[in-house]
Amino acid sequence: MSSSPTPSERERKDAEARAREKEEQAKLPYKWTQTIKDLDVAVPVAGNLRGKDIEVVMTKTKLKVAVKGQDAAIDGDLTHAILVDESTWTLESLPDGGKEVSIHLDKSNKMEWWDAVVTNAEYKIDTSKVQPENSKLGDLDGETRGMVEKMMYDQRQKEMGKPTSEEQGKMDMLKKFQAQHPEMDFSNAKFN
Repeated sequence: MSSSPTPSERERKDAEARAREKEEQAKLPYKWTQTIKDLDVAVPVAGNLRGKDIEVVMTKTKLKVAVKGQDAAIDGDLTHAILVDESTWTLESLPDGGKEVSIHLDKSNKMEWWDAVVTNAEYKIDTSKVQPENSKLGDLDGETRGMVEKMMYDQRQKEMGKPTSEEQGKMDMLKKFQAQHPEMDFSNAKFN
């Protein structure tokens, strides 16, 4: 029977996995980063190229980036769908004299991490280890924001020893019932 790893063993394994992942990602012909809402890809190209020398094909589910007449740096099905009308690409000059094709992909599902840009990528990341940036309540959709605000309120109430919103609702309902039925005696009643 195997025991679970100690915190130091788990930390060491995570560090090794991060180092391997970083090494693998460095081997790709492009660099990429993501937030929960979007993904940015940078493909280095020669400094003498112009926009007309670059071929970028973006659809809801596919991405191709190539210098015309050369093998594509990226060519495959996207890991997840994008919003094509909100996605863009530009050719940018770099301080070292080179250029890069900078691609911004707006995710269709703004609540999931991608393990790779395209499904045929040689290397993928472990999305369970992604450390999301701090987000603001304003970044969330209305339903999610309401749920988070309720959870935050309930947490503050518990910390102060006060009833949560659900407990307060039950107490208010009981008071209303008592007011409607003054003839009933609740003095010895016990509630869970």
